[in-house]
Amino acid sequence: MSDFREQWRVVRNEELAVEPPAAARRLLGSTLWSGPVGVRIVEVEAYGGDPAGPWPDPASHSGRGRTKRNAVMFGPAGVLYVYLSYGMHMCVNVTSGPDGTASAVLIRSGEVIAGADTVRERRPAARTDADLARGPGNLGSALGITLSDYGTPLFDPASPIRLELNGAIDPAEISDGPRVGVSSAADVPWRFWLASPAVSVYRRSPRAPIEAV
Repeated sequence: MSDFREQWRVVRNEELAVEPPAAARRLLGSTLWSGPVGVRIVEVEAYGGDPAGPWPDPASHSGRGRTKRNAVMFGPAGVLYVYLSYGMHMCVNVTSGPDGTASAVLIRSGEVIAGADTVRERRPAARTDADLARGPGNLGSALGITLSDYGTPLFDPASPIRLELNGAIDPAEISDGPRVGVSSAADVPWRFWLASPAVSVYRRSPRAPIEAV
């Protein structure tokens, strides 16, 4: 049984060991579990890595090379990368790409499909169910994820946080556009989403330069 689980985990990892946009699209429609809470992923953003890699991305945390904070991005696919944004929001990412090549996918929004009562206790300010995990900070709160979860292998059945890759979504059902709030590479269309009321609102960074037409 242990050998079967290991083989299954490797296969799952390989599905995300691809270029960032492909990994991001693969994650749409999948389910992220944290304890009793399950969230169906409906919005993601892809991020590449440093200039020496195949997907240089100045907007990425790994855009200037490896650090203690972003080290997990340089490892195998299917690992949880968590960081604190604005000193208050836990942002949830799934590493992607081949082992040794930095990239990851930010999980921006999801639909709560299990554990809604638990999420409502965590997110009392949410006005509707669609608001429970809309936006990366709210999604992190909904799942109860903390910095101590950094590096969790998401395809290990024994992990407290697990990722279920569901069937691939029809490309015709996926929309794309620029990433939210980044000031570098602001027009790169690496944000992907499904039709859902839980998808967040696009906001361009005021610090992003306007590209000449």
